[in-house]
Amino acid sequence: MDTLDIKNAIKLNFFTVDMLKNVLSKEYDQPIQKINYMVKNGDLISLKRGVYVFSEKYRTSPLNYISIANILHKPSYVSFEYALSYHGLIPERVYTITSATSKKSIEYSTSIGNFSYHKVPAKAYSLGIDWKYSELDGGYFIATPEKALCDKIYADKRAKNLKEPEVLEYLEEDLRIDYQDLLKLDSKLFWYIAMGYGSKILLCVSSILKRIQNG
Repeated sequence: MDTLDIKNAIKLNFFTVDMLKNVLSKEYDQPIQKINYMVKNGDLISLKRGVYVFSEKYRTSPLNYISIANILHKPSYVSFEYALSYHGLIPERVYTITSATSKKSIEYSTSIGNFSYHKVPAKAYSLGIDWKYSELDGGYFIATPEKALCDKIYADKRAKNLKEPEVLEYLEEDLRIDYQDLLKLDSKLFWYIAMGYGSKILLCVSSILKRIQNG
C-alpha cells in the first residue's frame, strides 16, 4: 500500500493517528512502523504527536487551517484575530491561526504554520460558535463575528480600563474595524455573549453597538 493509496483511502489532507491506523491495519501488522517510515520519508508531516498532514505533493486541495486548528488542540474553536480577519472585520491578513479553548493556553509552532490557543472562561466558551462542514475537511468550529470580537476585547489589556467615550475609537483605530461593519453586527447576539462573559467592558460595547445601530 503506497502513500497515494493511503491518501485515496483517507480522503483528507490531515488526520489523526487513529484514522491512519484504521486504514493501515488492513495490510500492516504494525501500522506505527509504516507511519514512522512515511514521516521519515517526507510523505507525512507530524504537527504534534498523533496529528499528521500529507506533504504538499499529495494534497488535492489547500489545507483548511481552521479544521487543523480544531484537531490540534481540543476543545477549541478559531477566534480572535484570525476569525476577525476571516469575517472581514479587520483589514490585516493574520498568519497565526488563533483559537479559543476551555483548557490552558498553549502555542504550537509547526512546519505549516503557527497555532495559538487562548483560554476563555468556561461560562462563555460555548456561546456564539458556528459549525461548518466541508466534504474535504469534515466539520469545524469558528467564532461568529460577534464572538470573535468579544473574545478579542476581553483578552486585550488595552480594553480593560476604557471609558465609554473611548470605546468607538478603540474599535475603529486600535482594532481597525470599519464603522459600517460595526453597524452590521448582531447587537443582540453580542449582548448575549457579553452577559455570558459577565464583563463590564463587553456590556459597554454592547450598549454602544445598540445605540449606533438604532441611530
